Amino acid sequence: MSPDETPHGKTATKLVYMANQIAIFFKTQPAHESAQGVATHINKFWEPRMRRQLFEIIDHGASDLSPLVIEASALIHRPEPAKQV
Repeated sequence: MSPDETPHGKTATKLVYMANQIAIFFKTQPAHESAQGVATHINKFWEPRMRRQLFEIIDHGASDLSPLVIEASALIHRPEPAKQV
C-alpha cells in the first residue's frame, strides 16, 4: 500500500474534502434527512475502495470530517476488507 492509500496520505485528504463537500450540500436539507442524504450519495457514487478508505479514516479518529459525515457513517455500507495478495 502506498502512502497515498493510508488514512494519512493525499488520498485521505481528498476523501475527507469530498465527504465534507457532500455534507455541506446536505446540511441545507431538513435535519432528519441530511445524514441519510450523505449516506445515500456515498453509497451510490463511491466505489467500495473509497468507502473502505473513508472507514479507515473514521476508525483512526476522523478529526477533519464533518460531524454530519460521522453521523452518516452509521448508514454507509462498509465494504469487506481488501484482500491481501
